[in-house]
Amino acid sequence: MLNNIGLPGLLLIAVVVLVLFGRGKISSLMGEVGKGITAFKKGVDDGKKELEEDASDVARDVTPEDAENKDKV
Repeated sequence: MLNNIGLPGLLLIAVVVLVLFGRGKISSLMGEVGKGITAFKKGVDDGKKELEEDASDVARDVTPEDAENKDKV
């Protein structure tokens, strides 16, 4: 059903939405969508950094406890 909309159909939908909601309402809505996308990207990047830090912490601590105790004796 949605495969046959085409460019004229999309333009008609855009005009109807613009008439119903007005330019100010649509621009503020798009601003909020942009803020949401930015916050989502920042959250994904923070999650990746946290996972990388956890992986690097595990990779750093490879010395067995017995080897540490033998060096002190």
